[in-house]
Amino acid sequence: MRIYDSGKILAGLLLFLALVTSPVWYNLAIGGQPAVPDPQLPRGETACVAARQVMVESHMTMLNSWRDDAVRGPARKFVAVGGKSVAMSLSQGCMGCHRDRAEFCDRCHNYAGVSPDCWDCHVAPQAK
Repeated sequence: MRIYDSGKILAGLLLFLALVTSPVWYNLAIGGQPAVPDPQLPRGETACVAARQVMVESHMTMLNSWRDDAVRGPARKFVAVGGKSVAMSLSQGCMGCHRDRAEFCDRCHNYAGVSPDCWDCHVAPQAK
């Protein structure tokens, strides 16, 4: 038995391998992965409302929970780490400390490739 289209099969396999491994080649060509953002606590603050890892991994879950509690329930305050009371609000709570949306929010969201819909309703604070 003889394969008459072995050249086409080989070319197809090479093209497939090139496409599948293209992300690896792309990262090697640009010099590796982009630098991971490292959000810092604002000046004068010693802690956020939760541990750093919790905020990195699940801040959106927390914000959604705050929204539901504040809109549908009586809760308006959140007791943070260390007993600090914080308003359950993106504008008055989070953005009270993290005032620069471009520096704080957008850097991580752009890196992760996500587009949160927070700013559809909330007014983004202007950096001072």
